[in-house]
Amino acid sequence: MAVDFASAVSAYKSAAGMFAQSATAGAPALPDENPGQGASFTGLVRDALQSTIQAGKESETLTRQAIEGKADLREVVMAVNNAETTLQTVIAVRDKVVSAYETILRMPI
Repeated sequence: MAVDFASAVSAYKSAAGMFAQSATAGAPALPDENPGQGASFTGLVRDALQSTIQAGKESETLTRQAIEGKADLREVVMAVNNAETTLQTVIAVRDKVVSAYETILRMPI
């Protein structure tokens, strides 16, 4: 089955739009738990998620510019690779947090 480039970009844009809406629409602002004591865990997670979203937006922008002939393909590949690496890092951290939570639940009281 052959997929043309325009259809792939359209599907990617649609999926990214749904992700951006879900990430910003229902996410309440979380206060820092210890505002005077440096970075809190909540702040670190928030910053990581914001950088992930920003990397995705940058790759989308460069992809759009490449389609219009205004960006170098090498820059697009680097931006998409950066977004993918950032997302994989967030997923790995999420998996570790879930694993730690499950370990805590198994601890005897």
